[in-house]
Amino acid sequence: MNKSELIEAVAGSTGLSRVAAGKAVEAVITAITAALEGGDQVSLTGFGSFSVRQRAGYFGQDPRTGMVIDIKELKIPTFRPGKALRDAVK
Repeated sequence: MNKSELIEAVAGSTGLSRVAAGKAVEAVITAITAALEGGDQVSLTGFGSFSVRQRAGYFGQDPRTGMVIDIKELKIPTFRPGKALRDAVK
């Protein structure tokens, strides 16, 4: 399912127009993104939680030249599914 299919599903299940459903989906995505940018965790009971993890830096190797390169630490958004979602997918 891509974003436009998600908007269609929201519009169909809520009775909203496609435009209103699109705005609602965008608002949810924007709110989650803003919370993660601020360092917060977003927990949706029964669905899962979004958080940001710090990945340590390390040394890697350029496959073309063979030179050792320094790969800096990164902040990575992660998702951990809730129990209800895990059980639904089984």
